[in-house]
Amino acid sequence: MGLLYPYQVRWLKDDARFKIGMFARQTGKTFTTTLELVDDCVEHDVAGGRTRWVILSRGERQALEAMNEGVKLHMQAYGLAADLLEYDLKLEDAVHRAVEVAFPNGSRITALPANADTARGFSANVFLDEFAFHKDSRAIWRALFPVVSKPGLKLRITSTPNGKSNRFYEIWTSATGGWSKHQVDIHQAVADGLPRDIEELHAGAGDEDLWRQEYELRFLDEASAWLSYEVITACEDEAAGRPEAYQGGPCFIGNDIARRSDLWVAWVLELVGDVMWTREISTLRNASFAAQDAEMARLMGRYNVRQVVADQTGMGEKPVEDMKAAYGRGRVFGIHLVGAARMNVASTAKMRFEDRKIRIPAGEPALRADLHKIKKVNSETGIPRLVADRDGEGHADRAWAAMMAIAGADPFITQPQDGALEWIKREHAAMLARRDAEKGQQP
Repeated sequence: MGLLYPYQVRWLKDDARFKIGMFARQTGKTFTTTLELVDDCVEHDVAGGRTRWVILSRGERQALEAMNEGVKLHMQAYGLAADLLEYDLKLEDAVHRAVEVAFPNGSRITALPANADTARGFSANVFLDEFAFHKDSRAIWRALFPVVSKPGLKLRITSTPNGKSNRFYEIWTSATGGWSKHQVDIHQAVADGLPRDIEELHAGAGDEDLWRQEYELRFLDEASAWLSYEVITACEDEAAGRPEAYQGGPCFIGNDIARRSDLWVAWVLELVGDVMWTREISTLRNASFAAQDAEMARLMGRYNVRQVVADQTGMGEKPVEDMKAAYGRGRVFGIHLVGAARMNVASTAKMRFEDRKIRIPAGEPALRADLHKIKKVNSETGIPRLVADRDGEGHADRAWAAMMAIAGADPFITQPQDGALEWIKREHAAMLARRDAEKGQQP
């Protein structure tokens, strides 16, 4: 164990049946836990027995990473063959991609994307990797716990925080349940020898919410967030953000315009059925207007763009007029992103996120933090407004680009008729009020 830091050794040596660890990002939580799994399989093999572990990760890519960058490396260190077997596993009515390794005496470790079907599909020891970021974490928990409650089976949970609206937070903050808990923030990890420059990391993060949550392990108050972390991560998908996945369908681009201090962002959404898939997010910083025009021309040529919605506020006036001249006034809609129009665009986006009718790239903390950056506050007159702190990564520029792209598919915003904007504002406000009331009635 000479290659492990003291906090990793403490986690590894803890043989409690139910064990949960809250670790800062990139501190080796998955690497250390997969070592425990491999050690357990080797010990059973030496004793002439066998065991079974299942790793449930937030997606197929993360499951494969846990096997390649954890299990496989540890098996090779033991001098064992570490050939990964990938196969399709049918559980209930769905097919899931599984990755598995086998040990000489028949012990096995299988990694799968987490959902209720895979959680109930095995009678085995379980490792929930980054559990706070699993979609439908409560449904997974309800399906899983009756399985691991069988005598002798172990459960390992690790994650960084992801707000308070998930099962990880509930387990961590519960005073009951017999859990052995380990907490390692970035300060503890560095004190134990992890070679990281805390000041450099803090400055590089460029977002206080990101820093407090992912490095200092604070469960952030979601009360004022326009989009909660749970809502954001529920819309993440590994297939999103890949231009090569474009299917040729109608696309909508949201363009947040900036020249110097903030990001210029063009967010491309393709409508597939009733779901809007992110195909590309183009960002430029300190780029000339000519470079911005060239990038927009590339996107317009690459995708079947039905509508561009761009922020015409302030310096956006000329770029929007130039785009209208280049691509047609019917395809480019300039919006002054202030006051009621700002709230209208954000409300349309909020409903699509809450209904899971949008897919965004998975596993990108900076993007996730940008979407979470927008807060709802009340002005002195009591009228709600949306604000976002400016930091080194901009002014929630990617979030507003996404919201404007979503608005591009809403004819009440891009093709306003007499009274239409007032009508949709009233409908949005009424729907949000109903949802808030329903949430307030839940136990």
